[in-house]
Amino acid sequence: MSTVSFYQTYKEEHPEFGNETLDCASQAIAKLIDTATSSERPGMLLGKVQSGKTRTFISILAGSFDRGFDAAIVLSKNSTALIQQTVKRLQSEFSTFTDDGAMEIYDIMSAPTSYTQFELEAKHIFVAKKQKDNLRRLIDLFSKDEMRSLRVLIIDDEADNASVGYAMRQGDVEATTIASLISQLRDSIEQVSFLQVTATPYSLYLQPSDIDVANHASFKPTRPAFTELVPVPLAYVGGDTYFGEAAQSEDPTVERCIHHVVDHREFEILKTPDRRRLRVEDCLTSPAIRSYRHAIVNFIVGGTIQRMLGIEAGENPRTLRYSFLVHSEASRGAHSFQEELTTEICGQLRTEAASESELFNELIEASYEDLDESIRLSGQSTPSLDSVKSSVRDALDGGHVTIVKVNSDEQVATMLDSTGQLKLRSPLNIFIGGQVLDRGVTLAKLIGFYYGRRPQRSQQDTVLQHSRMYGYRRDDLAVTRFYTSALIRNRMFEMEAFDTALRDAIESAEEHHGDGSVQFIRRSSDGTVVPCSPNKILVSTVRALRPFRRILPIGFQSRYKSYIERTIESLDAQLEALTPFSAAAPVEIPLETAIELLNTIEQTLEWIDEEEDAPPFDWVSAKSALTHLSGQHPNPSARGNVLLWTARNRNINRLAATGSHSVYAETPDSPKTEGALTRAYAIDTPILFLLRQNGDEDKNWRGTPFYWPVIQAQANTPTSIYTAETSD
Repeated sequence: MSTVSFYQTYKEEHPEFGNETLDCASQAIAKLIDTATSSERPGMLLGKVQSGKTRTFISILAGSFDRGFDAAIVLSKNSTALIQQTVKRLQSEFSTFTDDGAMEIYDIMSAPTSYTQFELEAKHIFVAKKQKDNLRRLIDLFSKDEMRSLRVLIIDDEADNASVGYAMRQGDVEATTIASLISQLRDSIEQVSFLQVTATPYSLYLQPSDIDVANHASFKPTRPAFTELVPVPLAYVGGDTYFGEAAQSEDPTVERCIHHVVDHREFEILKTPDRRRLRVEDCLTSPAIRSYRHAIVNFIVGGTIQRMLGIEAGENPRTLRYSFLVHSEASRGAHSFQEELTTEICGQLRTEAASESELFNELIEASYEDLDESIRLSGQSTPSLDSVKSSVRDALDGGHVTIVKVNSDEQVATMLDSTGQLKLRSPLNIFIGGQVLDRGVTLAKLIGFYYGRRPQRSQQDTVLQHSRMYGYRRDDLAVTRFYTSALIRNRMFEMEAFDTALRDAIESAEEHHGDGSVQFIRRSSDGTVVPCSPNKILVSTVRALRPFRRILPIGFQSRYKSYIERTIESLDAQLEALTPFSAAAPVEIPLETAIELLNTIEQTLEWIDEEEDAPPFDWVSAKSALTHLSGQHPNPSARGNVLLWTARNRNINRLAATGSHSVYAETPDSPKTEGALTRAYAIDTPILFLLRQNGDEDKNWRGTPFYWPVIQAQANTPTSIYTAETSD
């Protein structure tokens, strides 16, 4: 057998790998050696989207071959493009070993069906889709006498995709079939270890073997035999960057600058040609596609600025290439129209640039102003406006922009470079596509993402895997922009909170010997909050309740004065009897009183039907969450209370300020006032802020006062996953 030191050689060939990545790989290998794993009790390699999971499991492959493993099977998503990407990546990473005959790498569908003793002295890696024909071919191969005795490592990449035994969507029978075939494959091999790799573990962790958990509220994620966490270096840009606290800040931050809110009606316009809504020849001036046009121009200007800064730093201009992704529709017809429209925008912009028209100057200056803010916040200096305009003209005239429609696996497969990423043919590359560009497909140097996928239910794992803008992109963050509707953006904020809550629990269990507990709760038919099994949670409807989490309505309008004036006067009197406005400290009131106040306020606010970008507010869920929070005090006798603090004469504008990258005001509370009160007093009891707004018409309200409620969780609340809906 081979005496090559795979791991040491691989490690020496990749000095750029941090010690954390190599330590993670070494620890995972040791656990695979010491721990019995199976499809029912797999090892788990848990990373974040685009965080380096593939790099880590390739390191594990190299190390496993030094520790007695003879072969490996890499199971990938049922995608021709992803299989080709994986095979190319493995061949590139292990070229030293394949060149000297110490290793062979095959796509299972083109692999030999039998092997000689001489061939089996080399290490073998088989890459296969999670698809019936691929898996059956693997089963047939490893059922042969010469293969059954090999020690094999199965790596189930994107393990939440098709590997789970059930699925709450069309095609669940197929998912069960795939899971069964994977189990048969494992059973056909005498010595096998099983490692699942994923960034979205919800369907894997949230399926405990016991489904009757009515007598307790905590789920301990013990299904994996072990979990190894992929390290996340500072250079990584993920959900915390896009949807964490800095992105929601009202203060200027680079993360906040990333977001541009798109009018939801624009997505409909981009679905199909309709000259009643948009004439393509008016693409540079039509208000119907204001955000899309700005996104394209921003990408061209941002990519040009990055190239200018790179050239100034001595980098090779030929290697300075950037990408932009349009992913708003699944249909190929929409992709064709978007390709036509994008080509027209770039063509007309080139014409306007040649004549240095006023329109060209206006478009470039708007993007320059937008990008300059975040570049300065990142501590860099933006090149002068005139030099940027000149460079943009040169880029447009010099054919620096390439527009590529990608809507089939076969097409993606032909576009992958030697590293398995989509090839960037020009300095500025615009990719237009659908589902084929989700999980596993990597776009290098992605600095712009126009995202409009809006299914009836946004599944957490699906939406996060659409997040192709995640990855090692810190150096380009200042010119990175994300374009989506307010509704999708707010859903993604909720998803990030849930993702963080679950990861914190897993990390606590794995790193700090905690129990990994997360409370799973739901609203029952009588309105109370009760424990539930996590496999009854609909992931698309969850809300994470964590310390200091805010719950508040956004995007509403006050009802008309004639309808609510007396109600507000009655509320004024009721609140004055409970506490002075702007008191030095909050007062404690019974939960029932707090719920009554919220019930009254609910009748004074409304959501205007046509304004679909305003995220819906579930009053029942909010009140149920407050009920749950009020019952968490460590002293049973102190439960069932809520802190109350009120203020009046607030005068916030209904619409967000220009340049805020959101549509509606989202922070009626202030970190300096309400935030300080929360941290000082809301230790074991939640707090309810009722902020009386003047509601003036010049602030885009209806000229009558109203109350804006804000619920904030206490410091010592346990992390909980709450839903108003369940799967049964």
